[in-house]
Amino acid sequence: MALSEQFVDEGDIHPIDLVEHIAEHHDWEFDRIADDQIAMSVVGQWRTYALTLAWSAYDETLRLICTFEMEPPEARIPALYEVLNHANDLCWAGGFTWWNEQKLMVYRYGLVMAGGQVASPEQIDTMINAAVMCCERFYPAIQLVTWADRTPTDAIKVAIAEAYGRA
Repeated sequence: MALSEQFVDEGDIHPIDLVEHIAEHHDWEFDRIADDQIAMSVVGQWRTYALTLAWSAYDETLRLICTFEMEPPEARIPALYEVLNHANDLCWAGGFTWWNEQKLMVYRYGLVMAGGQVASPEQIDTMINAAVMCCERFYPAIQLVTWADRTPTDAIKVAIAEAYGRA
């Protein structure tokens, strides 16, 4: 059954209610932090990602933040920023940033639903999966730059082509 089939004719659904439904559907661990915020864990190939989605009624935006912990050597931080610039050039939606104080790699995306628009469950599910896939795609390049002393230009070549399917 499609995700949206369960929400037909139920009126205006809060975006975080949809996210909670999606997390239950995928059997992801989640915690409804507040009416407007949910946190969850999604297991990827390289690691488990922490996702937080928050709804801002003020600017009508569903904000997604996907993080994973890192402790790169201080000397590799400039190279880390350079590989993130390369990665962001290759991202269609969203982008990476490094939160040094929290030691977190962050992928962020904001879905603007101005004018009272309502996101479908499939749209939100795609947004979450796209964030995880983007982190999975660039994780090896980030690791090569921070731990294998590869140049950002060389490391990003690992992520140039998207892989489809599984071997």
